[in-house]
Amino acid sequence: MTPTILDFTQADDGRDIVHRAVQALAEGQLVGLPTESNYCLVAAAHDLSAVEQASAVAAVIDGEPLLTVAVKSGDEAADWAPGLEPLARRLARRCWPGPLAMLIRGDHPEGLVRQLPSAVQPRLLAADQIRLRAPNHTVLTDCMRLFAGPVVLAEPGNQAAPPITVPELLKCCASSGQPPLVVDAGPLPHGGPVSTIEIAAGRFTMRRQGELDAATLQRMARLLVLFVCTGNTCRSPMAEAIFRDLVARRLGCGPAELEANGVMVASAGLSAWGGSPASDSAIAVVGEQGIDLSGHASQPLTERLARQADVIWTMTAAHRAAILAQFPDLADRVWMLSPGRRDVIDPIGGSQETYRRCAAQIREHLESRIDTLGLAAG
Repeated sequence: MTPTILDFTQADDGRDIVHRAVQALAEGQLVGLPTESNYCLVAAAHDLSAVEQASAVAAVIDGEPLLTVAVKSGDEAADWAPGLEPLARRLARRCWPGPLAMLIRGDHPEGLVRQLPSAVQPRLLAADQIRLRAPNHTVLTDCMRLFAGPVVLAEPGNQAAPPITVPELLKCCASSGQPPLVVDAGPLPHGGPVSTIEIAAGRFTMRRQGELDAATLQRMARLLVLFVCTGNTCRSPMAEAIFRDLVARRLGCGPAELEANGVMVASAGLSAWGGSPASDSAIAVVGEQGIDLSGHASQPLTERLARQADVIWTMTAAHRAAILAQFPDLADRVWMLSPGRRDVIDPIGGSQETYRRCAAQIREHLESRIDTLGLAAG
């Protein structure tokens, strides 16, 4: 059977092609679609016949599921794997959509895998793990957005050199029967293998390296703790500096070595001007604790910084409310620094003693909070 090939690059309206692909998926067909890295075959996860066809052309990789579940985001990944590890959430937030597949525990009784037909489930699981990927190509992401249900990917051929053109995809499928419909988006400019990692017990192991190497993923995996106040010249810089000192002692390293030990610390202000130094009194007070704050430069809280952070600790309830008013979906990551939800006093314009009381309050709260992060040497 000769497949129908739709040329997305020449289409007057790409939405027509997307709608045809979605209709084909709904009818139980395999559809050849591009990702950011390779061409693959897509099937409706609820359709056993389509899943079986996809399984017949998928590359067999020892110890891994035959098929990959395509997700839109880390939040959707948590539906497939309830209790998703913080490391997986962090990498999903920073690498997806993009060329990263994650092998994670997928046997949770409340996971979406268990909502699929029983004959489908073995194709998505291997050693109780599921492989998740959030592709980054407008054709596939638009199809996923419009299709009423989950989809799975069959990635045929040599995973070290996957098909990056439609002819290569069809060649990989020649012995198993061609897909009825293929969308041709042209050669993929960043085509190549997808990086695949296994995540367990708070660590990742590189299974196959692609565009993202281990060093890049290690940087992406760092915990980012962000402190927020108003102007980013008094309270949040002191919190950042004191926290750096506490964490360095906890990890047995110097403050300058925190990133090498997997932790990033930053501060920002809701109304900050970029580049302002910390106040003289703030520098002096933390200096009494042997901590250097002289190199601080203020920065405003941006959307990118807020969304990259794993934990955002605010100095007051008003700061937290302001962040959540702008980013309500960050409610599970934005907290007042005080465990008792008391505002940290604002020392600006006050005496040196006021600054000392503020720094002591911050340190007390940090010492109460630090254990919640699970930090340990090594």
